[in-house]
Amino acid sequence: MRKALMMTLCLLLCGVVAYAQAATDGKGKWQSPNGRLSLIQKQGGFVLFCGGQTVLDIPKLGMGASSATPIGELAFVRPVKDDYTMLAGKRLHCTNEANEYQTLLSDGSRLVVRLYNDGLAFRYELTGLTGLSAPQEQTTYRIPDGTRRWMQQWSEGYEGFFPLSTINMEKGRWGYPSLLQPADDVFALITEANIERRQSASCLFSEGDLFRVTPDENTVPLTGDWHTPWRVVIVGSLADVVASTLVTDVSEPCRLKDTGWIQPGVVSWIYWAYNHGSNDYNIIKKYVDMAVTLHLPYVLIDAEWDEMKDGKTIEDAVKCANSQKVKPLIWYNSSVGWVDGAPGPKFRLNKPEDREREFAWCEKLGVAGVKIDFFSGDNQMNMDYCQELLECAARHHLLVNFHGATIPRGWQRTYPNLLSTEGVYGAEWYNNVPTFTERAARHNATLPFTRNVIGPMDYTPCAFSDSQHPHITTHAHELALTVLYESGLQHLADRPESYLAQPAEVQMFLGDLPSVWDETRLLSGYPGESVVMARRRGTTWYVAGINGTDEAKDIPLPLSTILTKAAPAIVFMDNADKAQPWNIRKMGTSDVPTTVTCQPRGGFVLVIAAQ
Repeated sequence: MRKALMMTLCLLLCGVVAYAQAATDGKGKWQSPNGRLSLIQKQGGFVLFCGGQTVLDIPKLGMGASSATPIGELAFVRPVKDDYTMLAGKRLHCTNEANEYQTLLSDGSRLVVRLYNDGLAFRYELTGLTGLSAPQEQTTYRIPDGTRRWMQQWSEGYEGFFPLSTINMEKGRWGYPSLLQPADDVFALITEANIERRQSASCLFSEGDLFRVTPDENTVPLTGDWHTPWRVVIVGSLADVVASTLVTDVSEPCRLKDTGWIQPGVVSWIYWAYNHGSNDYNIIKKYVDMAVTLHLPYVLIDAEWDEMKDGKTIEDAVKCANSQKVKPLIWYNSSVGWVDGAPGPKFRLNKPEDREREFAWCEKLGVAGVKIDFFSGDNQMNMDYCQELLECAARHHLLVNFHGATIPRGWQRTYPNLLSTEGVYGAEWYNNVPTFTERAARHNATLPFTRNVIGPMDYTPCAFSDSQHPHITTHAHELALTVLYESGLQHLADRPESYLAQPAEVQMFLGDLPSVWDETRLLSGYPGESVVMARRRGTTWYVAGINGTDEAKDIPLPLSTILTKAAPAIVFMDNADKAQPWNIRKMGTSDVPTTVTCQPRGGFVLVIAAQ
């Protein structure tokens, strides 16, 4: 028996050794399971490759006052296999594989590296801390001058453009995600994931071609063991980047035992057309009625519901919605960001006991979820506060939408009641400045490759009419955004009379629109120019495309990559006649051209009932 046991252990050990040998080529190069991605050590850092092409130089590492160097080579630790189910997102069933390596650094920290088939993730682990603040991080990416990149200058709410650039500024502060094109057919998206308690989020500070990972303020005394969030670089073709679930792959699994109450859906939203409409019961009722007519499951009652006019209260509005079988969501001010001069209700969520009482009241009243707004950045206080809000909301079966907040970093897996996050320069900005009008189309065609890759995005799409400042995108362009942009709570921005004036086919489309997808594929496109996305729900494919330019554009539409046989479809396209903006037709997919000519700032949508 002992002999048999020894033979079994020997075989297992040989298997581990063989796997470790397969994970490196024996020349100081470490690989992903499929061998496509690899790392080599270079002086004090590493260089990341994809298919032999240089992707990203990481010249500095470490957690201390100065950069650290690896003590020896990376050692293979284990294979990693991720296989889990999401409740919302670009894909419900997510899988990925990685090889994990570790090494000690000269500053005493442990560097843990994972090479996934679609990217790199690494973090620092520290032990034996004795009440000190988090040490300074030295991780630095080198982005050479001339590299095409789409990067957003950092702001607390991540509300900015991602302009194409090839020139390094002398100094700058940049938010995630940052998209690079280091080679003709290779892209890299830099971000981070898995923010936990006692951690702050980070951004990039640049000096010339060096971009250093810089965590925000974290003054919590750290005792015992601690680690950083994962530093993430998604790598591959544009289609690989768009389809990647790496941000949730490296995040903590779902912490909720009961998730049956979490139901994504489409929402009628008041604020875009009526900035102060949520203090008016009659306006709220209009949006409830719109939700009923369009068969939308939710209505959002936005800011100032605590100041409702004409003797009405939020209780009246919630009762009105529930009586029509429309589930109400209500807004709160986080009261840590914009407070003075900001709308309310305020200071109801900051203390644990107040938060518990408020969310219990929401649950009893029949509120389905909360939109919480005006946070104050990426520091540890905000990160812990967000997680406390998510946990308390889950105890009271409340969905959550964070606004004026940081971007998704994996919480959508850990806390699946977080169905959407703003963190985007979205359609709300038609209310604020005229800038958005001219730049919206190009911006819209950039977001699927940048911000929306990393998690749900509450852009508030699909406005056929105008707000304070006009839009010049076409009707089909606006409709396409509802498919191009993934959000577990998809808020429709326009006013009821605008939606109800659209053809019956458009109204039916909005009523049937999924907010959960089984699969997502990029069919064609390039940031800022055009994008064609295919998303599948069950056996139905939704294919949406937009032109981000001011000129007519021929856009590839390779349906053969998602369909093996012809199927019936309904096609929503632009009509050149402004008085009759729609061209809606039913046809077989065999009749759909492989290239679509899009109007300037135009778009299209196909709904394909594949079997």
